[in-house]
Amino acid sequence: MTKRIKLAKNITEKEFDNGYWYADEIKVFAKQIGIANSSKLRKDELEPLIKFYLRTGKIKNSSRQNVVKTGIKDADIGLTTSLPINNYTNNNQTKNFIIAEAQKTVPNLTIKSGVWYRINRWRDEQATAGKKITYGDLIDQFVTLNQTDGKFKKVAVTRYINFLSDYLVNEKGATRQQAINEWKKLKTMDIKKDYKSWKQNKEK
Repeated sequence: MTKRIKLAKNITEKEFDNGYWYADEIKVFAKQIGIANSSKLRKDELEPLIKFYLRTGKIKNSSRQNVVKTGIKDADIGLTTSLPINNYTNNNQTKNFIIAEAQKTVPNLTIKSGVWYRINRWRDEQATAGKKITYGDLIDQFVTLNQTDGKFKKVAVTRYINFLSDYLVNEKGATRQQAINEWKKLKTMDIKKDYKSWKQNKEK
């Protein structure tokens, strides 16, 4: 195990990749180097922007268009399928509305693991592309995603979840607690935070 390095302007991109950074650390550092609206961006959005800075010394801001929200929240207006999405609130009220409307179309619709992350990213993509969508459009996409065959592809930034999944699949007889314990060890190592790197390090 190696001593955990600090998130600072003088670290390399490789050191950043090999480190493990909590969301609050990422947001504070992004603000320090001047990334706009850093407190409103997700960790997975900030990480590539920080890597760009470490690689080039230049600031690149997020291209997402719905980062800063103004006006009345959609949920306070009253959610309907015809309501244009302007000020989306990612809470239980909104999720319950989406599920209820989706199940009017597909009564036995099963909600897949990871679907909320993907429906929110789809919504972000539409906003960035300048496309005006309604809650009905969002619900249609929600139904489509939930009816997609098989598991969703892994999200690169959810390293903890991906590690646990790969560990449990590949380590015969392994328990979830063992996977969590190995993840804690991996976080302290100066290697990439994935199962493959953990395995290679273990076999040395």
